[in-house]
Amino acid sequence: MSVVYSSWPGASGRLTDSVSTDTSTAFGQYRLIERIASGGMAEIFLATATGFGGFEKRLVIKRLHPQYTHDEQFVKMLVDEAKITVQLQHANIVQVFDLGRIEGQYYIAMELVDGKDLFQVLRELHQNDLQMPIEAACYTAMQMCHGLHYAHMKRDDLSGKPLRVVHRDISPQNVLVSWAGEVKVADFGIVKATKRASSRASSIT
Repeated sequence: MSVVYSSWPGASGRLTDSVSTDTSTAFGQYRLIERIASGGMAEIFLATATGFGGFEKRLVIKRLHPQYTHDEQFVKMLVDEAKITVQLQHANIVQVFDLGRIEGQYYIAMELVDGKDLFQVLRELHQNDLQMPIEAACYTAMQMCHGLHYAHMKRDDLSGKPLRVVHRDISPQNVLVSWAGEVKVADFGIVKATKRASSRASSIT
């Protein structure tokens, strides 16, 4: 399993490869199982949400580093990403489930895509002196375009005005391919949209 997201605007580079941590820890209603990656401004965790009767759902937690919890600019980036992406309900876009603050730490809860990113797929093909079959390449590109077209044409849920979302970072690392053959666009962190969210950090509970 691998989930890779790009770094935040202004960060010095991509999130690093998988980094193991200690045993799982509680984080509000979530349980952090493993740190998947760590970048300049956020950490990515494999996590589970628990509920009544032993209910569990695997997902991903994207959490700001503690040193940025009082930085309004970085908190607003997180809020904007979540509030725009949560409106993008499409099979080819990684879904956002929750935005909040637990013990002073801001986070987004997101869909877990169980598979690899496109960069990893292409790297493994290259290492084995192989090329992606043209059918697979066309299918992947077509699914990406479905998601991006939907995002660009999506209208704001409240005002009805077009969001005109432009991703601005369509790199192989931000295209996730699941073992089931799903293709999903990830990380709308530096998205350009007609209407950006304007909520202040104090509005997050």
